[in-house]
Amino acid sequence: MNSSAMQHSSHCTTLRGTAYVRQTLCCNRRIRQGKRLLRGVVTLCAGKVLLEVKDLEAKVAETGNTILRGVNLTIREGETHAIMGTNGSGKSTLSKCLVGHPDYEITGGSVTYKGEDLLEMEPEERARAGIFMSFQSPVEIPGVSNSDFLRLAANARRKQRGEPELEPLEFYGFVMPKLAALKMNPDFLNRDVNANFSGGEKKRNEILQLSVLEADVAVLDEIDSGLDIDALRDVADAVNGLKRPDSATLMVTHYKRLLNYVVPEAVHIMEAGRIIYSGGLEVADILEKDGYEGIKTLIKKEAAAGREPVAA
Repeated sequence: MNSSAMQHSSHCTTLRGTAYVRQTLCCNRRIRQGKRLLRGVVTLCAGKVLLEVKDLEAKVAETGNTILRGVNLTIREGETHAIMGTNGSGKSTLSKCLVGHPDYEITGGSVTYKGEDLLEMEPEERARAGIFMSFQSPVEIPGVSNSDFLRLAANARRKQRGEPELEPLEFYGFVMPKLAALKMNPDFLNRDVNANFSGGEKKRNEILQLSVLEADVAVLDEIDSGLDIDALRDVADAVNGLKRPDSATLMVTHYKRLLNYVVPEAVHIMEAGRIIYSGGLEVADILEKDGYEGIKTLIKKEAAAGREPVAA
């Protein structure tokens, strides 16, 4: 094997359960897209690690109720991950902890973003550094226009990257193609942020913010909820159009329909504050057919077959 081939193979990983195991296998484009599946194994051609969560524990700040009980997750450049689980399993809590939501207190573990300690950053620092979250229920901000909000946010991000800020007319030229991609009326720019928006309009507006900020890690918490099929396709097309080789996406969802449009390399199942199983898109197929009992049955079968148990 020549040196270039060896270097390529060193970046290939196999995802099974919650562990990434280095393999010296050469992978092609279909493997990178997570379409080559075998017995719950997903082979990924991994780039640099963007986000690494180790043994993360968190509780509700006000009540002290523990939600996360040791979450482990590694996301690399170019990857799309999906997290699924029943209500109360910790999916949204994990998302909010990644962006520094004050309702939650980290009690253990670590989160590394681009090699730096994410938990030491304030929420606004995380946003400027390239982490974006689309909330399940976006907040309304009466009195603040979308245009002003988006331009200020975009300029804060550009300043972080050492880029010149956009003047109002420059920003208009910058944002118009993004509005068109989402099939949004330019009048959205003159409306107050999410005020009197329908559920679908709020979700489109969240993705518009993601587009304007050009985030490196997009955390999308149930962007499919409340969307009809046409709106879902538009939002999914926009999310796919925003992917870059050096960015990554983490989606929280209950339903496979989103994953038909934004296809993930890995699907993780959460239960009781932990990721109990990880695999490819076939995991969502099992959920759709047999529910979460189907996943538990799969875990038992793999354990009985002598495969490495999934960390719980």
